[in-house]
Amino acid sequence: MLADLAPALIVELLALGALAGFLAGLLGIGGGLVLVPCLMLLLAGRQVGVDVAVKVAIATSMAVVLFTSASSAWSHHRRGAVRWSTVARLAPGIVVGSAASSLAAFAHAKGAALALLFAGLVFVSSVHMFAERPAARQRRLPGTAGQAGAGAAIGFMSGLVGAGGGFASVPWMTWHGVPMRQAVATSAALALPIAAVNVAGYIASGAHASGLPEGSAGYVWVPAWIAIAGASIAMAPLGVRAAHALPASGLRKVFAALLLGLSASMAFKALTG
Repeated sequence: MLADLAPALIVELLALGALAGFLAGLLGIGGGLVLVPCLMLLLAGRQVGVDVAVKVAIATSMAVVLFTSASSAWSHHRRGAVRWSTVARLAPGIVVGSAASSLAAFAHAKGAALALLFAGLVFVSSVHMFAERPAARQRRLPGTAGQAGAGAAIGFMSGLVGAGGGFASVPWMTWHGVPMRQAVATSAALALPIAAVNVAGYIASGAHASGLPEGSAGYVWVPAWIAIAGASIAMAPLGVRAAHALPASGLRKVFAALLLGLSASMAFKALTG
């Protein structure tokens, strides 16, 4: 399938995958927050309509997250940073929310509306991460039912915007007193069920969609998925190494700045597309 793509496009996809993989390991965001706006630009260059381009970018991004999150979660696990008890409590809700999002809401939503939703959610997360709240150390995660409910919300939002959930789960966990590095590591592990359920939903809901780029399975652009995933898997462990070397406060600011910039980019594309 990659042979059908122009060499320049393959280079761009590999570079994008390397960046997404590094950020997945560094910030626990699965790379989706970077992939969605960049894939939209690439698809626009291939004369794919805006409404379809947004959905293909979101679905392909989530398919890549399936691999970047596995690579980064394993690297974090080897350092003992993943809170598996939290993963177990959030995962049931995540599965339900992701399925509802990708199988129902996603297929019927307008592309511009999805892009604006993406921008709004990411902006709120960036503001939260910029704000230092020392009192968060006194807060604790809610019980099993509360975490399952939070997981459902995270899974549903992730399915709509094509991200691994880090834009919501990392701020949510740090708000409840989870140290930043553990929140990043746990978010990487949570991206696995989010991605698995949503990718299946995107393929099913886009099975009969028109205007898709060549080589698509549902809304997933398979050639781009292969190229990006290969590069991202290689780079994710390097991002993990950087995450454990940086001061927690610096990591928080990097995360927030990235979210803010991506929010502005997506809002601009949605309003001008």
